Amino acid sequence: MPNLRSIETFVKALEGGSIASAARQLGISPAAASQNITRLERELGTRLLTRTTRSMALTEAGEHYLARVAPVLQALEKAQSDLSQLHGALQGRLRVACMSAFGRHVLAPLMPAFMARHPRLELELLIVDRQVDVLKEDVDVSVRYRDVLEPGMAVRPLVAVPRVLCASPAYLQAHGMPRTADDLLEHACLLYRREVDGRFMRWPFLRDGKRVDPPLRIAAIATDIDALTEMAVAGAGIVWIGSFIAHRCVREGLLQPLALHPARDGQLQFEDSTLDFFACFRDRQYVPAKVRALVDYLVEVLPQQSQLRWELPAP
Repeated sequence: MPNLRSIETFVKALEGGSIASAARQLGISPAAASQNITRLERELGTRLLTRTTRSMALTEAGEHYLARVAPVLQALEKAQSDLSQLHGALQGRLRVACMSAFGRHVLAPLMPAFMARHPRLELELLIVDRQVDVLKEDVDVSVRYRDVLEPGMAVRPLVAVPRVLCASPAYLQAHGMPRTADDLLEHACLLYRREVDGRFMRWPFLRDGKRVDPPLRIAAIATDIDALTEMAVAGAGIVWIGSFIAHRCVREGLLQPLALHPARDGQLQFEDSTLDFFACFRDRQYVPAKVRALVDYLVEVLPQQSQLRWELPAP
């Protein structure tokens, strides 16, 4: 009878799209993973995969075998995860992907307390703004904001973060304080372009209740929100950022939040909006105990962070 590690290697290779991905997930070398699959095929007496240096595909026999063993392997993993939770000793690697700014400013500082609760977990953070393939990169859970969620993802809401318009005191002294949304059109604006899809993060202008995109004086564009914030601190213009980034700069006097007057009929309005963050799972039917533990922890502590650390003083 084929051993479990050979079956696990076969299934993980198909989930991740390559033998190298299976090796990363199992903590073995690609050569060892390839040998596991070869051994499985030899014991079964049939070819499961057709492999070249660049591609891998299931044979007809491989399709039938995968359909039968994948649910069994998933059930075994769930049983082991649930048993670990029952005994209060979560263990193994937990790989978490997160958007860069939120990962740096929010997630990373919260992780030591979570690690203290579960010392046998091995935490790995993937802090990037590109699109993450959760299967090929063996990501257990990813943290994303609403605009970059993929259709069909299994998600759980984490926190809604206010966003704020800011500029440096030096910039405002030199160029004046904008009082209305229409005034923003006369100021240097610093815009964020999402690396994941190349789109701008649109500023939320309304006119008579309808979304509009008036022409802005774009002084600079960046794909890193921290870089854009530093430009604003240096006096380059007005930036629109999450309060988890702005709070330190405002507290230290490096940036000043803007307070715009309410719009009258026909005038532009800058709509208050939030960055809504979600935990995203690769399998909506089965969420491992270690992932549930992390997400439960974030749901517990993130609202406290929002109230205690991200509230900005009135402009």
